[in-house]
Amino acid sequence: MVNVAAWKEISAELAKDKVTLVAVSKTKPVSDIQDLYDLGQRDFGENYVQELEEKQAQLPTDIRWHYIGHLQSNKVKYIAGYTYMIHAVDSFKLLLEINKQATKHNRTIKVLLQLHIADEETKHGMDEAAVLELLDYYEAQRADLQHVQICGVMGMATFTDDTEKVRAEFKRLHNFFVYLKQTHFIADSNFSTISMGMSGDYKIAVEESSTMVRVGSLLFGHRDYTNA
Repeated sequence: MVNVAAWKEISAELAKDKVTLVAVSKTKPVSDIQDLYDLGQRDFGENYVQELEEKQAQLPTDIRWHYIGHLQSNKVKYIAGYTYMIHAVDSFKLLLEINKQATKHNRTIKVLLQLHIADEETKHGMDEAAVLELLDYYEAQRADLQHVQICGVMGMATFTDDTEKVRAEFKRLHNFFVYLKQTHFIADSNFSTISMGMSGDYKIAVEESSTMVRVGSLLFGHRDYTNA
């Protein structure tokens, strides 16, 4: 069930700072997504390819689908025809595959480079050195990569009650974004997204210059994994 009051409150709060709200709808029924859509929500986030395929086929075509989970290269082809943004690019191999599949559909897919900023091994993402190496490859082959658009960075903070630790991780991601902007994307207005912050820490993320937050449980309640 959708928490309409929470959606209205969070949407208004984020709009003041021009922050995009991605409603994380994984494991939620199509009816819940439709309810939020009817209120005006257009950006939705999914973690599983099969689930996204099933939902996309049943919902309005102007939804902006964000793929926010870890994505295997061999699964890109299933979502390349409609996905608006892929948040979790963590290798040059994956970037190449996204470009290849987007080319087949004659469209450009927006992507974010995922950094590992948390003090948890379970989180995916690259360290800063790996990002710089990926960008070296990207710039060397940029003429052949016309169907991907690197729009910024994404990161997930440590799951902890230590708000200062979370704040420090977000601050580091923002600082690295600024560095990348100045060194690699100074003339590229599309490189403008910092996707950080979820239900438990999005307020801190916004204070630390997030431009996009991924909120699920506050909008939909806790996820039901029994049918996932």
